[in-house]
Amino acid sequence: MRKLLFLLPLSIFADGDFITDFEYGMMLYNNPRGISCAVCHGESAEGKKIVEYIDNNGKKVVINGVDIRQKTLLEISKTVARNHPIMPKYYLTEEEIKAIHYYIQRKNFPEKFLKMK
Repeated sequence: MRKLLFLLPLSIFADGDFITDFEYGMMLYNNPRGISCAVCHGESAEGKKIVEYIDNNGKKVVINGVDIRQKTLLEISKTVARNHPIMPKYYLTEEEIKAIHYYIQRKNFPEKFLKMK
């Protein structure tokens, strides 16, 4: 009982969340299920070169990660949910996808979030 009374003052001032939505989204973006989104989409989701090679016919092939900064939540959800030919399957929940989308939007368009306060 004494232990509970000792912790009571701490719980009064504690915030409900351990990490912010932005931090949660950042954590997921950087390591959702082993391979970071940033590996293909870049640090700010701007897209980047994944690989470049010469095919059997001597033609140079470049595969780029898509710029996803302007993608809607629905567009990202649909892409993550399907079997994409290049992108790994992550099995993210809707909450996780929302957190990643929030992180991308807030990181790239902070002015949108300043207006909301």
